[in-house]
Amino acid sequence: MHIVIVANAPDFVAAPFRDLLERADLLIAADGGGNALFAAGIVPQLVIGDLDSLAPEAEAAFAAAGASIIRYPAEKDETDLELALLAAVARGGDTIDVLGALGGRWDQGLSNVALLALPELEGRRVRLLDTGQEAYLARGETPIPGAEGETVSLLPIGGAARGITTRGLYYPLHDAELRFEHSRGVSNVITQPPASVVVREGMLLVVRLFGARS
Repeated sequence: MHIVIVANAPDFVAAPFRDLLERADLLIAADGGGNALFAAGIVPQLVIGDLDSLAPEAEAAFAAAGASIIRYPAEKDETDLELALLAAVARGGDTIDVLGALGGRWDQGLSNVALLALPELEGRRVRLLDTGQEAYLARGETPIPGAEGETVSLLPIGGAARGITTRGLYYPLHDAELRFEHSRGVSNVITQPPASVVVREGMLLVVRLFGARS
């Protein structure tokens, strides 16, 4: 099942992603992410969070249109996006695209990237999407789809990543180590699509820029 989640980025505009949003098997608004959907005239099937950022008129319109609204208390351990990701897993999502996860507050953006490491997401295809770029987690052997000349960065998260071997990239890695505090993995280039990366130990964040060159 393909699930799309819209998070609450202050400047996110849904219109460029309308086709993706309308093709989703399930569309989830994580709290204020519903504001961008409301502005675009798109109704999610599920709204989740403490709803402190969702405009009252958007909530009322979604409820009137039959959307399921799950309200959590403001004092909670999870962010609204984490709740939305867990809800997507519970509903059988095996492909999950997240829009509006970056931009605005740095703490929220960094936390949203870290959510890709949730153990509940392992074995599922989960991406953070923005205009012209995507980010996802590489565990084990992971394909890197994309066109020749596109920029790809491999960023270790949660500590060093070891046993890294790449295929189809300009700067090859063979059983290499990338460390969290160094920038060695930034701005590689796809030379022979489809590229791929194998990680024996640890996790890598793969960031691909559509059509961009380093």
